Amino acid sequence: MGLFRKIGTTLEMIKWEHSIFVLPFAMTGAMLAAGGWPAASKLLWIIVCMVSARSAAMAFNRWADASIDAANPRTSNRAIPAGLLSPGFVGGFTLAMAAIFVFAASRLNHLALLLSPLALAIVMGYSYTKRFTRWSHLFLGLAMGIAPSAAWIAVRGALDPRILLLTAAVLFWGAGFDVLYACQDFEHDRKVGLNSIPAAIGIPAAFWVSNAMHATALGFLIVLAKVFALGAAAWLGIAVVASLLLYEHLIVSPRDLRRLNAAFFTMNGVIAILFFAFVATDLLWRR
Repeated sequence: MGLFRKIGTTLEMIKWEHSIFVLPFAMTGAMLAAGGWPAASKLLWIIVCMVSARSAAMAFNRWADASIDAANPRTSNRAIPAGLLSPGFVGGFTLAMAAIFVFAASRLNHLALLLSPLALAIVMGYSYTKRFTRWSHLFLGLAMGIAPSAAWIAVRGALDPRILLLTAAVLFWGAGFDVLYACQDFEHDRKVGLNSIPAAIGIPAAFWVSNAMHATALGFLIVLAKVFALGAAAWLGIAVVASLLLYEHLIVSPRDLRRLNAAFFTMNGVIAILFFAFVATDLLWRR
């Protein structure tokens, strides 16, 4: 297989287009930091950081979980277990994306560069958490949630505790859906001893945990709007997010997971984009 074909297979494996899940929250953090649009150069390097960090994290996850994926019927056709890519090639891709991320961070400011190894440790470290804790979903949520705080640092060169409210909201938003996503592997995870909320307490109870996490995420968004004194457009955005979350929970149930991928992939991207659009509108309207 040629190099470009291998890269194409790698991009398909890591679902690079799903960077849209978290990128809008990073953009929200950047706009809150700037009080509007940051400089174009800042936005460019923030986007490069986001895409490269997620690509490194997802490739590392596929590399670290290759044997686990091979044993699971749902994931046995992924690129490494299926023999489409070698672990060495995926490891090299991971290192290349990590290097791009560190370089992009260096183009932002000194603090972003200093924290870049920590950011990589967080987004990659999630891959091992399912081996020892049922709360691995929260680690994934943290890997997603650091995006808006990182974008704030990219713009300001310092961290403001207020942006941690958005980090917390994204953390519980992502964790809540990872709990639902893990329901697909409930039986397999119990059989092989992998940790997850569904494997620990069962699918019906896991749905209640997911509900609680998403309610918590909405609570943090409400506090965020109050702390930043956001206006009507942002509040409308939170109402839209709440409605879409409710819809997502209505189309899946403990007895019917068939529409889980639609809820997890399609609607999550819509939620992220719409929330950013409403907050951006609010910030720009007041300038």
